[in-house]
Amino acid sequence: MPVAKRSYVAQFDHRIAGIPCQIGVTYFHYQPPWRGSAQTCDSDWDYHGYTELEFEVLDRRGRRAEWLERKMNDDDETEIKLAAMEMMGYDN
Repeated sequence: MPVAKRSYVAQFDHRIAGIPCQIGVTYFHYQPPWRGSAQTCDSDWDYHGYTELEFEVLDRRGRRAEWLERKMNDDDETEIKLAAMEMMGYDN
């Protein structure tokens, strides 16, 4: 039985360890920094703003590439987060 293709909020080309791949964003939430007083915010996270991102690493054909995901490091995750923010229209 074929596996149903997953839909993504966004999908873009990327490289991990020099290997071409795609990133499929499954969840994205951007909370901008609060413009008011720090005392009126629910938390310091809300005051400073934050980004939540969940994604899958895919091969060039759009299939899940868990082997490539294991090669990722912290710098790769930061690059993917910044690329996703840019794609979604939230430039830093």
